Amino acid sequence: MSIKENLEQVKKNIANAAARVGKKPEEIILVMATKTVDPERIREAIKSGGRIIGENKVQEALKKYEVLKDEDAEWHFIGHLQTNKVKDVLKFADMIHSVDRLSLAEKLDQRLQQEGRSLDILVQVNTSHEESKYGVAPEEAISLIKQASRYDTLKIHGLMTIGLFTKDEVKIRKCFKVLKEIYGVVVKEGIDRVHMKYLSMGMSGDYQIAIEEGANMVRIGTAIFGARNTPDAYYWPSEKTDADRAKQSDF
Repeated sequence: MSIKENLEQVKKNIANAAARVGKKPEEIILVMATKTVDPERIREAIKSGGRIIGENKVQEALKKYEVLKDEDAEWHFIGHLQTNKVKDVLKFADMIHSVDRLSLAEKLDQRLQQEGRSLDILVQVNTSHEESKYGVAPEEAISLIKQASRYDTLKIHGLMTIGLFTKDEVKIRKCFKVLKEIYGVVVKEGIDRVHMKYLSMGMSGDYQIAIEEGANMVRIGTAIFGARNTPDAYYWPSEKTDADRAKQSDF
């Protein structure tokens, strides 16, 4: 199937999942996870109706951004962000999904203060408790949100998680339920400068489950672009570590 056909099928699946829980398709935001996808294929997806590009690696994203910056698209950063990459990620990112520690929030704020602007962010939570995944622990998420909310350059608009990599649907759903519960607590507490809008959860293998559990933003890669035959195509050696290899996922 072509990228256009894949994208149409994903949108149908999103609509069906949304209908099962009484939502409209337009309530679900699709982020096209474009890790290792070349610019021409991304352009094809944009022309086929994709609007949001989600990148995992800063240097890879910068390379693509130079080629695609004139396209009508929004750029999200959805991977683990090193503090020494903050200056570069701000060159293209309209939203960062993966703020998972106070030191990163502080670095982002410092740079944004220098640039005189603000940025939409999501707080990443490790709901599966896997050591191979990034994200703040669920029991520490509220504290991090409260601390990060002190930085007025950071517009906290929601939460992100990666579901457990398993075929056990019950365990996958549990991850998503945990994130939704945290979301509810944050809304109830009414933290200053925190405006919860998005639950970013669900990837190619579990996005329909995620929608059923409350996701309104999904990050989908291989279901649109196909299997990644050359996973290292756009990585810079200095950016990719053994830890990164262990933490790769099918966004």
